[in-house]
Amino acid sequence: MGYVTVSVKIPKWLKELLDKYGIKPGPIVRKALEEEVKKIASKLSHISDEEVASLIREDREKRR
Repeated sequence: MGYVTVSVKIPKWLKELLDKYGIKPGPIVRKALEEEVKKIASKLSHISDEEVASLIREDREKRR
C-alpha cells in the first residue's frame, strides 16, 4: 500500500497541546478521514456511477 502526505493547518495553541501531551496527530487524522469516507460512501452507495457523473457534470455547468 502506498501513502501520500496530507497537510493541515491547526492553531498554534492546539499544536502546543499535542506536543505537551505527546499526542501524535497522524493516527487520529487518518482514522477520522477513514471514518468520514466510510460514512459518505455508505450514504452514496445507492447512487449509480452514471448518476454521480451526471450530477457532477450538471454542477460544473451551473458554475459557468
